[in-house]
Amino acid sequence: MGVFEPELLRTFLAVERAGGFTAAGRILGLRQSTVSGHIARLEKAAGRELFRRDTRNLALTADGAAMVGFARTILDAQGQAERYFSDSTLTGLIRLGASDDVMARELPDVLLEFQRTHPGVDLELTVGLSENLKTRMETGELDLVVGKRLPGERHGELLWRDRLVWAGRSATTEFDDPVPLVTYPPPSLTRRIALQALERDARTWRVTCTSDSQLGLRAAVLAGLGVIVHAETLIPDGLRVLGDPRLPMLGDLEFVLMRRRTTLSAPEQALCDAIVATARRFG
Repeated sequence: MGVFEPELLRTFLAVERAGGFTAAGRILGLRQSTVSGHIARLEKAAGRELFRRDTRNLALTADGAAMVGFARTILDAQGQAERYFSDSTLTGLIRLGASDDVMARELPDVLLEFQRTHPGVDLELTVGLSENLKTRMETGELDLVVGKRLPGERHGELLWRDRLVWAGRSATTEFDDPVPLVTYPPPSLTRRIALQALERDARTWRVTCTSDSQLGLRAAVLAGLGVIVHAETLIPDGLRVLGDPRLPMLGDLEFVLMRRRTTLSAPEQALCDAIVATARRFG
C-alpha cells in the first residue's frame, strides 16, 4: 500500500461529489486526463478499485465508499496541522450575502473550502434577492455580496455572464397566452426581465407562483404550474430549457462580486480571492 497524497485525495473527493471526471476537472481547474491520472495513482496506492465504470455511470465501489471517509479525515488532519504551525491564521467576521441561485450551485464548495483553510474566520451568510442584498450592503449590514446585475450596470466586479432562458418541466412544453409564470417576487431582476420581454412581444401572462427560494420555484415548475426565467448554467435539477420559439428572447444577466469597502480586511480579501478563482473556472 502506498502513501495517499493529499492532491490525489482532493481529486477523488471532487469526482465523488461531482459524479464524473469531466465535472470534477471543471471544479478543480484540471484536464480530464489529469483527473483520470490522479484517480489511477490513488487506486494503485490503495491497491483497490475505487470507482466502478461503465459507458453510462460512474459509481463508488465498497472500497471507494470507505475511501471517502478516510480522505476527508486525512485532509482535515492535514489542514489542522498546517493551521497549527502557521503564523498567519486569519480571524474576524465576514457578513456575506448571496443570491439564491448562486447559493444553490456554485458557492457551497467555495465556502466549505474557505472555512477549512480559515477556521478563525466567522462567516455570517444571508441568502436573498440580489437587489435586496445590494441595499443591505449599502446600509452597512453586509460586507460582501455575490449577486446579479443587468448588462450595462457598473456596480460590482464581473464574475461571469450568463444567458437567460425559459425553462419548464419538459423541453417540448409550449404555452398559449396567458403565459403561466413562476417567479421570484419583486425586486427580482429575472422577474423584471421576463415581464418586460413579454410586454415587448405583446404577450399576456399570469403569475401562477411566487417564491423567494429556488427550491419553491423548482417545485412549482415540476408541478406543472408554469415556466421560469433562469440563468442557463444554474438551471435547477430536473428543469429543461424550453424550445418554444414563440417565447421572447431574454438576453444576458451578469453575476458580480460586490464589496462594501474599497479597502478590504485580510479575511474579506481571502474570501474574495477564493470566489473570483472559482468564478473563472465556471465563467
